[in-house]
Amino acid sequence: MLLSCTVLLPFVMAFVLSRIGNTRKIRVLLMILTSALTFALTLLLNLAQPLHRPFRFLPGLALSMNPRGFHQLYAAITAWMWLISNLFAPQYFAHDHDPKRYCVFNLMTLGATLGVFLSDNFLTTFIFFEVMSQTSRAWVGHEGTPEAAEAAELYHAIATLGAVAMAVGFTMLYVRIGTLDFDQMDSSLAYLGASDPVALAGGALAVLGFAAKAGLFPLHIWLPKAHPVAPAPASALLSGVLTKTGVFGMLVLTTRVFAANAVYGWILLALGVVTMLLGAVMALFSVNLKRTLACSSVSQIGFITVGIAAMNLLSYEGTLAAYGVVEHIVSHSLIKLCLFLCASYVYISTHALDLNEIRGFGRGKPFFHAVFLAGLLSLACVPLGCGFVSKSLLHEGLLELIEVLRMGEQAWWIVKAAEILFIIAGGLTMAYSLKLYLCLFWDRHPAREPAPSDGSDRLSPLSAAALALTAVPLLVLGLFGREAFSRLSELSMGFLGLERLALRPAAFTLENLLGALESAAVGLAVYFLVVRRFLMDKTGGDRIYLDRLPKWIR
Repeated sequence: MLLSCTVLLPFVMAFVLSRIGNTRKIRVLLMILTSALTFALTLLLNLAQPLHRPFRFLPGLALSMNPRGFHQLYAAITAWMWLISNLFAPQYFAHDHDPKRYCVFNLMTLGATLGVFLSDNFLTTFIFFEVMSQTSRAWVGHEGTPEAAEAAELYHAIATLGAVAMAVGFTMLYVRIGTLDFDQMDSSLAYLGASDPVALAGGALAVLGFAAKAGLFPLHIWLPKAHPVAPAPASALLSGVLTKTGVFGMLVLTTRVFAANAVYGWILLALGVVTMLLGAVMALFSVNLKRTLACSSVSQIGFITVGIAAMNLLSYEGTLAAYGVVEHIVSHSLIKLCLFLCASYVYISTHALDLNEIRGFGRGKPFFHAVFLAGLLSLACVPLGCGFVSKSLLHEGLLELIEVLRMGEQAWWIVKAAEILFIIAGGLTMAYSLKLYLCLFWDRHPAREPAPSDGSDRLSPLSAAALALTAVPLLVLGLFGREAFSRLSELSMGFLGLERLALRPAAFTLENLLGALESAAVGLAVYFLVVRRFLMDKTGGDRIYLDRLPKWIR
């Protein structure tokens, strides 16, 4: 009962909100209260032992959910992020032409996303995944501009492509192995053989569908278009949560269908490296705040995918890489919640996102400065930022894979090249993070003071509380994250089919600090040699940010 209520409550309240008249404050308040109650229910899932009976259609086909392990972890994180994002909604939508539509689809998407993360078989995953894709489309086109309409159509096209691929893939898997239950798939496939062509083809199609939502190259194209036009509170959820539903599906398929398939691991490694680098380059060239953050999300999905590939190639020795994957999924979600809500504040104060229009906005705003800096330091993986803790484990997973391949006299140099590109991509992350920081807090606007005189740049108490609540977890996890992160990873190992590590890995080792130093050196070099010289133009004593990204990359 508790499990069903957790998923169904947002859908019920979305229906209630759709029947309420034009009472803006009541509608937004109910949206916040619903997300708060849903978060409380996800916490109860961690304390109680809810019973769930699958609704079975055919043998091996049922609607089934699992409230344990990684499922309960990410359900709670999802509900938390929804609550914080919605706390910012009253100020952001104070003058919106149609907040009713946003509130209704916000809650429907919450219920569907929880259904994905709590699902225990691919039928349940697919149903909730498609509901989520359709309801979140309304976010992308919410503003009603031509750009928003174009981005919504692209988002819908990619989602449809993914849906068709998943439907065909799951059908092939079911016909071949007779089940779509997560816990039974690996044993059924072991009976058929790890190289069964029909099962592998079905799994590959399903991975394609999930990769489209995650933003993996070459299906990443919707992220840089959708995030800048969507309302910023929605962008925080698109980047921080919805992309992770794609990663969730990729993890299940990697550990069940492709657990012993090295070819899959090498392909995934190549796609992850390309995504990691391409997203970082696009973010570096961008002159739009939200587009930079969206391209950054593409890059971070690449980092996570590289970790999944290392986990796959290491097989039963991939626990360290698996820890890094779980922890970086959590880190990236929390980081993007912080940074996109900061972008919300910038937009409602200036009605602009172009770096040339918003530069200097953060001057004289110590609270905003502290919150944004907490997000950027974590994104750039500076020691004491939570991103450093998680990405260091991904790096250690790559180093472990190099050693295993070297000992087996295999092509270790390919992974060594990927590790070097990993460091370079980390340096590019540092470079565009520094670009955003200096733009907002050190540059001066050439023509006017960035803060408007009507007081519209003041944060409401609720919005200020939301921003503070995004920064606190980043600081706590950065300082004391090894203990907390290890608990989250240990909770998730059963879901990934791996054993826990006997000893919890240390974060601030000499090897990790040297890796961070190498990325920092690359980042500083790129900023001063590329950004300052090639992506900025000094005219009349003022530096102008230039958009030099080639159209074919866009």
